[in-house]
Amino acid sequence: MELARRFNGEIICADSWTVRREVNIGTAKPSSAEQAEIPHHLLDVAGPDEDFTAAVFKRLALAAIDDITKRGKLPIMVGGTGLYIDGVIYDYGFLEAGDRIERERYNVLSIDELLAEIEAEGIELGDVDRRNKRRLIRLLETNGALPSRGELRANTLMLGLATDRTQLHARIETRVDNMLSAGLEAETKAIAEHYGWDCEALKGVGYSQWKDYFLGSQTLADTRDKIIKATKDLAKRQRTWFKRNDSTQWLPTPVNLQQVSDIVTTFLSIN
Repeated sequence: MELARRFNGEIICADSWTVRREVNIGTAKPSSAEQAEIPHHLLDVAGPDEDFTAAVFKRLALAAIDDITKRGKLPIMVGGTGLYIDGVIYDYGFLEAGDRIERERYNVLSIDELLAEIEAEGIELGDVDRRNKRRLIRLLETNGALPSRGELRANTLMLGLATDRTQLHARIETRVDNMLSAGLEAETKAIAEHYGWDCEALKGVGYSQWKDYFLGSQTLADTRDKIIKATKDLAKRQRTWFKRNDSTQWLPTPVNLQQVSDIVTTFLSIN
């Protein structure tokens, strides 16, 4: 937000959950006031139960970058979904979508059953997250093939926030408590009642952990603990993903905004 203020920028949200409508509290979407001050792109572009892929995100993000640039503004892509970001900045060549009937068969399988099928097919897991059902299904659909990856997009500055682990975990716990206070339980219940627990939106962190609570086999305190743990696990996977990229300039937190501003100013002056 501060960089957008200082450099006449607009924000592109690279997050696989904020693309979906109706999941607002659990995804920590920017407030209405923030969106009114700084334009945000790719929020609420898909329904809770619609298919939405990294390939679709890439197409929409490139269109947004082109539009923002043509209007003389600075596109700032922000988010934690590594595949979405890399798909744009490394020009991923994404594979064709899988067969819908076959996907429906995969969807009813457990993670252990999917892993067994992957092993039976002789497909290498590589660094695919074995706890991510969608990624496992995609691996089966493509028979282990991965998207092609190009060179880093021209005129691209990558900045990452290196937060102390203890501080990060404390912030995650505070964030979850704030979401609970803001009505995450009611938001999750409304989506589950309308779309069912199998809808894509309820597979995300902060939502999937509620099912046993609503079935009466889990306390609210247990639900809170599960969300916190899942969020910490997600943060760990995000760190692992982004640290593979040697193009990123890592910045300690709390952020020195003048330092970041100087980095951006220098970058823009030579590009």
